[in-house]
Amino acid sequence: MPSTYRARRIQVRRSKVHGRGVFALINIPAGAWIIEYIGEVIDWPEALRRHPHDPAQPDHTFYFHIDDSRVIDGGVRGNSSRWINHACAPNCDTEDDGGRIHIRALRDIAAGEELTFDYRLSIDERYTAALKQRYACRCGAPTCRGTLLAPKPKRKPRL
Repeated sequence: MPSTYRARRIQVRRSKVHGRGVFALINIPAGAWIIEYIGEVIDWPEALRRHPHDPAQPDHTFYFHIDDSRVIDGGVRGNSSRWINHACAPNCDTEDDGGRIHIRALRDIAAGEELTFDYRLSIDERYTAALKQRYACRCGAPTCRGTLLAPKPKRKPRL
């Protein structure tokens, strides 16, 4: 084997959480870099123009919000990272390194375990029961908040 050989660390396969998922093939230590979220970097007007990719599932995208002007479309020239599912008690987190998004292990991850991160989706409209149901979470964690949506900041009381 060449000295540059690296064993595959992750694999995409069917998930109990939702559709496809990404699973560790080896034990991954806490703090380890796992994969970069790759795809075409576009602006938000282009992301809105493209949305939805699948009219049968209009709320399903492979978009990753970088900032107020840019988004990564993992559905275009993306990699396995686009299949990482959401969890309210995730084992991974994302790290922005100048617009490059890295997925890192929050804790030790055992071989065979599904990789997850908290999507913290942000929607400008009011969080109604119907909206939360559209973005329902299926992670099954004891601390599950029931939705992929990020908690809204608490409003300060009016005086």
